[in-house]
Amino acid sequence: MQLHSNIIGEGKPFIILHGFLGMGDNWKTLAKQFSESNFEVHLVDQRNHGRSFHSEDFDYEVMAEDLKHYCDDHNLSDIILLGHSMGGKTAMLFAATYPELVNKLIVADISPRYYPVHHDAILEGLSSLDFSELKTRGDADKALSHYIHEAGIRMFLLKNLYWVEKGQLGLRINLEVLKNNVSEVGEALPVHAVFEKDTLFLRGDRSEYIGDTDETIIHRHFPNSEIITISNAGHWLHAENPKDFYDAVMNFVS
Repeated sequence: MQLHSNIIGEGKPFIILHGFLGMGDNWKTLAKQFSESNFEVHLVDQRNHGRSFHSEDFDYEVMAEDLKHYCDDHNLSDIILLGHSMGGKTAMLFAATYPELVNKLIVADISPRYYPVHHDAILEGLSSLDFSELKTRGDADKALSHYIHEAGIRMFLLKNLYWVEKGQLGLRINLEVLKNNVSEVGEALPVHAVFEKDTLFLRGDRSEYIGDTDETIIHRHFPNSEIITISNAGHWLHAENPKDFYDAVMNFVS
């Protein structure tokens, strides 16, 4: 099964992996900017997300394998690999497993450690959406607001809405499987996983995903890594401060 992707520009291959409940399209604006510096940017939808295939299997091992198949099918090597949150975990495991395919690794706002499940309200809200009743995006937003107060997070989640047919909304994500396997999203990188090439960790100054105590585990798995803090940004640092995020990535890859 082939992952769906949107490929922008020409040049050195640059793969971007979205986070949990996201999709490659979330990165379109930055991808266009990266492509202007001679990168062929691959915005990949991971399994059970976006327009990619649905499967009962969902963990980092299968997602790293999906990416290996994708690289084989597109004849990609010497890639720049960027992953955010869940996508960062996939990217870390992929780089440690197939270091020969990765030139440089960028991890956005996630550490290799274990994270407890913390998506309960979001998954409950999405599960509550009754598409026999909801007829517009506004209706869905209003229904979600009972569970999720932050408008920005609702807007991000509602990108998963699509018209199944005229007058009938649905969600692109495989919600049941993601709910049943949500604990997999927080799993730690395997103890033995090490990637020795250049690695950049970016964290938001308002995010708690990478704390000072994470620096030891990061350097253990990624001995050639640096950690840069993006100001005025939380967990969605690429959306909240795209300029500084872009500059940090471009300094690293060039």
